[in-house]
Amino acid sequence: MSVLRTLLQDIPIPDMVRIRQKFDDSKLDNPVAVLQEELKKPGAIDRIQPGQTVAVAVGSRGVAHIADFTKATIDAIKAAGGQPFIVPCMGSHGGATAEGQKDVLHHLGVTEEAMGAPIRSSMEVIEIDQLPNGLPVYVDKYASEADAIIVINRVKPHTAFRGPIESGIMKMIAIGLGKQKGAEACHQLGFKYMAENVPAMARIMLDKLPIVFGVALVENAYDETCMVEVLPAADIEEREVELLEIAKSRLPKILFSQIDVLVIDYIGKNISGDGMDPNVTGRYPTPYAHGGPDVSKMVVLDLTHETKGNANGVGTADFTTQRLVDKTDLAATYANGLTSTVCAPTKIATTLENDYYAIKAAVKTCNILDYTTCRLVRIQDTLLLGEIEISVNLLEEAKAHPDIEVLTEPYALTFNSEGNLR
Repeated sequence: MSVLRTLLQDIPIPDMVRIRQKFDDSKLDNPVAVLQEELKKPGAIDRIQPGQTVAVAVGSRGVAHIADFTKATIDAIKAAGGQPFIVPCMGSHGGATAEGQKDVLHHLGVTEEAMGAPIRSSMEVIEIDQLPNGLPVYVDKYASEADAIIVINRVKPHTAFRGPIESGIMKMIAIGLGKQKGAEACHQLGFKYMAENVPAMARIMLDKLPIVFGVALVENAYDETCMVEVLPAADIEEREVELLEIAKSRLPKILFSQIDVLVIDYIGKNISGDGMDPNVTGRYPTPYAHGGPDVSKMVVLDLTHETKGNANGVGTADFTTQRLVDKTDLAATYANGLTSTVCAPTKIATTLENDYYAIKAAVKTCNILDYTTCRLVRIQDTLLLGEIEISVNLLEEAKAHPDIEVLTEPYALTFNSEGNLR
């Protein structure tokens, strides 16, 4: 590393200030109570008959109140005389193993004890049909044997494609309920056709499976629930299109259009399927999605504990640290690329020994004449954008922005003895 240290020794790291970005913070005061009322609507719990087995499909994302929403749904099923059980609905996540997917649910607080219902986790699927283009349509074996199926998920923009239907109930049905085989099939022809294949697969599954309704959730920029709707099966697709537009309007973002260096403290599957949300970073794993800031160089410093070594997304960054690489479970990371067919995000970014040199490397390569003018932004992760750090070169722009409040005087970033940010 001595050569790299020499190359980077004179590269400055700009002084920073902490700012608060202001977004629409309207939310539901009691989202679980809203769900309980929604479940009483015609076409919801009234469709559950006494004695019926009911598969409740729950995904891997860090959805706000996911355990509470799941418990409220299960309680309502029981009150109607149904026999609920939980199915992990997450494609290839959790290392594409039955135990790994059950473990993901446990980390979200969705345990058998807390929910009062068994978790039936298996990677076994059955093929129920094919699309006209030849792609097979799969469904989780346990779910296929249930008398009724209920799907819970958040509606939001996808990270790799654009369409009327992106990430929500329809995708949860097509890819989540399809497990690893279904996810693999849906991705087989690439993200170029996902906007067609996801709804096409979901329509077949809605037609051939006893899917009763979906619980659709929308979150605000602070990851707080702002909408809860129970969508009867016949209404899922049409209403999801509308909810997606609402979700896009509520997305958090970095309020600067051009950034020389973006530093992200943590990436992980609990943050985004891509480790960090491309809708925030402007760095997409495919050419079929767009939006976000123009970022010249991006640095990711560490993995979340919850991601369990899955570093999917690190390849989207330009630089990373040795400690992130040391924590990486390559098999879990590569499984993402092999399933999605998008392998660039699973590559390891240029690796520096610590935070100090990784940030310096990004400044050195961000293609500006005067390094002291670097427009640098540091965020904890792409979920937490309320308070972030910006370099002093962005200060005047921040002061002029109506939705930004400057919180501190300028200060230097401090590093510990190992060269990592304190």
